[in-house]
Formats: sequence, C-alpha cells, structure tokens
Amino acid sequence: MVPISIDEFVNKKIDEKSNNNKKEIKKNILAAAKRRKNGIGCMQCNQPIWVIGSGIVGSDMCFTCITGEADDSEDYELDLVL
Repeated sequence: MVPISIDEFVNKKIDEKSNNNKKEIKKNILAAAKRRKNGIGCMQCNQPIWVIGSGIVGSDMCFTCITGEADDSEDYELDLVL
C-alpha cells in the first residue's frame, strides 16, 4: 500500500464537482481508522480492514474483499495506520 495523509487523499481523489461531501468522507475514513486501531477486522475474512476503502464503502472490509484483487501495492492507505 502507498501511504497517504487523509487531507491529501480527500483533495486528490474526491472530485470537487461530485455530490460527495469531503467532510463526511474524511469523517468516515477517520472513523474506520479508529475501528482498525481498536482491532476490528474484515467482516468477511477477519483480516485488518482497508481504512480508506472501508470509509468510502461504509463496511469494514479488507482490500481484497472490497476490490476482489490481491495486489494492493499501488493503492492508497491512510498513513496513520501503516
């Protein structure tokens, strides 16, 4: 995973013109980070959750269970949890 700060991710990946609320997305990602820190695992396989993905999709899941892919080497993860 590629480490990224919450503000950098939100500013880089969330389109200003979209209907997505940046504050809400940031809040959801930070809440997912807190759940991961508290030991919450993927609801399907119990691996550590992918914080950014979980915050966006609204379910505590790991990278593979969210995307169906095994290689996460080029995907972002919140730098606070890496």
